Amino acid sequence: MKLSTDLVRMYKEIHGWVGIVSGLALFIAFYAGAITMFEAPLQKWASPPSQLAQAPSLARTPELVAKVLAEHPEAAKGYTVNLAIDSAHPARVSWNEARGEEAEHGGGTMHYASLGPDGSLQVETSGPSPVAQFVDLLHQQVGLPFSHEIAMPIVGAIALLYFIAIVSGLVVLLPSLVKDLFALRLGRNVKRMWLDLHNVLGLFSLPFHVVMALTCVVFAFHDQFYAAQAVAFGGPERPATREAIAPPPEPLLPPDKIVSRFREQAPGFTPVSLEYRQSPQGESSLRVLGGDIRFAQRGPDFGAAMVDPATGEITQTDYLPGHQDGWSATITSFFALHFGSFGGMPIRWAYFLLGLAGGFLFYTGNLLWVESRRKRERKAGVLEQTRSTRILAALTVGVPLGCVAGIAVTVAAAKPLGLSASPAIHSVIYYAVFLAFVVWALVRGAARAGIEQLPAAAGAMLLVPLATLAAMGSHPAIVWAVDVTALAIALALLAAWRSARQRARSGPRDSVWALSGSRSVQPSAAIQASGGSR
Repeated sequence: MKLSTDLVRMYKEIHGWVGIVSGLALFIAFYAGAITMFEAPLQKWASPPSQLAQAPSLARTPELVAKVLAEHPEAAKGYTVNLAIDSAHPARVSWNEARGEEAEHGGGTMHYASLGPDGSLQVETSGPSPVAQFVDLLHQQVGLPFSHEIAMPIVGAIALLYFIAIVSGLVVLLPSLVKDLFALRLGRNVKRMWLDLHNVLGLFSLPFHVVMALTCVVFAFHDQFYAAQAVAFGGPERPATREAIAPPPEPLLPPDKIVSRFREQAPGFTPVSLEYRQSPQGESSLRVLGGDIRFAQRGPDFGAAMVDPATGEITQTDYLPGHQDGWSATITSFFALHFGSFGGMPIRWAYFLLGLAGGFLFYTGNLLWVESRRKRERKAGVLEQTRSTRILAALTVGVPLGCVAGIAVTVAAAKPLGLSASPAIHSVIYYAVFLAFVVWALVRGAARAGIEQLPAAAGAMLLVPLATLAAMGSHPAIVWAVDVTALAIALALLAAWRSARQRARSGPRDSVWALSGSRSVQPSAAIQASGGSR
């Protein structure tokens, strides 16, 4: 395709600036997002064994619910009957004292209930490790340590920049698309190699990135979109001002009967939990959560249906996989494409690798931009590196490695923390490590920080399998995917460390990535300095 040089140059400038503004935040989002593809195994790895008695059968669940409501009447506002007992759901009945968005974002205190051997009620307030949810929150908020209401509009703005970077990058690549489509030129020209790799990753994962960018905008401005829709098309009618008269309460169908009746209506769907809610007027509602890998699912790992708790009849199928109307299925497909909640484990692994590749894409983009900036400075006769170039290079090293190390340390800490773990503790651990890496990179400079922080990040990764070994006595759960993945990332970081040392010592003296005092080389070798901190 023939495009004017001026147009390509303009889009190249747009792509570069938009990428450098959003790239570091997007690295955090994609790296943390890749980890959330295995949120359930990570939670199983991190969660300590429950001290509650074995969960009673579904047939005895009404007895448990009655005792919970007698001693904890506040649970009547909303409680969950868990059908599958695992590390994420360690008890048959659970409830959160918080309601609404506070509970959705990890607020309030969770309670877990079971029946003792003598039939007495047992209640715990310490449950699954929150570290998996914390990593997911990092992904949702691109690492911003703000409240959800403040962070999400910023995330939306970053997602819009992300989409602009995608479009502008495609325009820049179009003139050389056929010639460079499968090019990956290895050799002395390291900058050319990084550029080829950046282009290949970006082009072949283009549909994935378009979906991520657009769905992220929808998630970030979800409330605003619905508010605008209500203004444009009219919202639901408000209830009458007169005081509502509560209908007489109907007896609830026992959970085992609910499950049996539900499976008759939705074969192939596997229910995992029953969420009971009670309105201020005393009306009971029931949402059944579960999954069906044959269809796209609305949540990261679940679909849902509203059910009449008195009869077991399905009353709403907007979120029920395989039973949705055309509009609901279309909306669900966007959610499923973002979460990877279709196709089972192969899609999970594919999204995990695409997430890591996405983080690498933003990382290489920043490296190329920083070195190109330094190249322009040299052509302009600026012999010393400018402060802005040094800061951008240092952040390109410190932010990604700080994110990798911070997540590794806070995940590893989940095992020894045990029941004392909390989202606040994991937040403190992560941000302490992350900020330490960033500050160290700013103080030491990009080249030194890369050499010093790569082995530190690898060491942080090795803490994960070491935590498994250290906690074998009190916390015997082993999830090989977690430990093996941590070892693989640690080995990759050590390989990058070797490459960074060699480049920093042999690169040109005025390169961003060269150690001060390194020997000067031929001008043609200057581009070898642009490999970054890997």
